[in-house]
Amino acid sequence: MSEPRPRRGRVADDDHLFAADQRPALRAAVVDLTWLLDHGYTEDAALKLVGDRHDLSARQRKAVRRASATSAAAEDRRRRRVGVAALAGRSLAIDGFNALITVESALSHGTVIVGVDGAHRDLASVHGAYRQVLETGFAVDALGRLLASAGAHEIVWYLDRPVSSSGRLRAYLQEVSERRGWGWRAEVVVNPDAVLARTSAVVATSDAWILDQCGPWVDLLGELLRAPLPTQASGPTLAMRPDLWLVDLSGGTEMT
Repeated sequence: MSEPRPRRGRVADDDHLFAADQRPALRAAVVDLTWLLDHGYTEDAALKLVGDRHDLSARQRKAVRRASATSAAAEDRRRRRVGVAALAGRSLAIDGFNALITVESALSHGTVIVGVDGAHRDLASVHGAYRQVLETGFAVDALGRLLASAGAHEIVWYLDRPVSSSGRLRAYLQEVSERRGWGWRAEVVVNPDAVLARTSAVVATSDAWILDQCGPWVDLLGELLRAPLPTQASGPTLAMRPDLWLVDLSGGTEMT
């Protein structure tokens, strides 16, 4: 009997670390970190000051770091952000592991944060190895449906060659595309970040470094959260699922 697939859900302490009563301190920490970054502090030094001031755990500090950016960077990223409707007739380059793991995390009730730039980011720890989880098929299907309706001219997934199982994931994405007639392709490259930073295509990622280098970009999980669920064109959206664990640290309206 094959082993059951794991999930990319939240860790044991997340229910406490990101509970409603913790979020004001987390948002205040993001504001403080942004101020320090704006005034020339290095990220590590600034995060240490902010984390100590607000008595944050290591995982909370990780969330605050991922949610933060300088005011100028956040404004520039928001200015270049496009919605899925803007993909019609254009090419889309997908930061494969980044996009897929973020959607997997959301679907498996993992902690997903919204940063000051509006991007959705997961807190999963996937370094050097990738393993498909129970939600992988659902995530690929949801992304495929979303992108099929967008009418993009070309869609390419870029996967990191150094990550184990990248070839297996490429084969899976190709097989699904061919079976469903979605017309995308997947490529395994040594350094996807460099490819995505210089492409003329719209980029799908929440990676901060890439966002500061690329042109127009799209937040695929954010688009999925706003899109009607399949067969319910004017009905519920993914964001209405009560089991989603979305932590908005952008300074906007709380999502959960």
